[in-house]
Amino acid sequence: MIRNAPMLALMLLVLACAVDPARPDAPEGRLQSRPGPPDLPPEAPGLHELDIGGGRVALLYVPAGYRAGTPAPLVVMLHGAGGDARGGIDPLLRFADEAGMLLLAPASRRATWDVVAGGFGPDVAVIDKGLAHVFRRFAVDPGYLAVGGFSDGASYALSLGMTNGDLFTHILAFSPGFTAPGDPVGRPGIYISHGVDDRVLPIDRTSRRLLPRLQQAGYQVVYEEFPDGHTVPAAHAQRALDWFLH
Repeated sequence: MIRNAPMLALMLLVLACAVDPARPDAPEGRLQSRPGPPDLPPEAPGLHELDIGGGRVALLYVPAGYRAGTPAPLVVMLHGAGGDARGGIDPLLRFADEAGMLLLAPASRRATWDVVAGGFGPDVAVIDKGLAHVFRRFAVDPGYLAVGGFSDGASYALSLGMTNGDLFTHILAFSPGFTAPGDPVGRPGIYISHGVDDRVLPIDRTSRRLLPRLQQAGYQVVYEEFPDGHTVPAAHAQRALDWFLH
């Protein structure tokens, strides 16, 4: 949760207002890794640190009861500005065992994700490497493969997910500010939640503007508002997963 951060709020709001959701000059941002039969032994159930490049630790969570060879859902979770992999994975971690869901949480190379600074860059390669690590060790269900995040991570999830809709079936965006995809591919389903009292990314300037633009572009969007600030309520994390998994 991010509170009492006026400078961060100003920075994110300026970026949110400056980036058009359908910006045509966004770099490509394509991911190359794809799920397939694993050829390496999987990690044991639990939380694991991964060195996938970029100079920062990524996290992988393997749910209790995971059975090798049985396809499992996967969510790639992205942290907000100034965050890390732990901040990315935390909103969904408590639900992973019951859902039988793999979680991958990379970390941005800098304070936030590259597209916020003007376009896709090295963070795409780091995420691709993390996906390759998972796909070589785990059977992932290609029908349940999501990218999600909070705040800047939600903006990046929308941007990356729309650019790679032939890989990601769903996008989970908790309090996003904008989306800046490259050439959109496919039509992944989108879930957005946002607090009406958000002072970091005010809802009137962000999600309420994004919603009609996404719908006009042909995306199916589940959209929910809640009476709180810049946070991910557990109830809405659960609702997002219920939508994703059913």
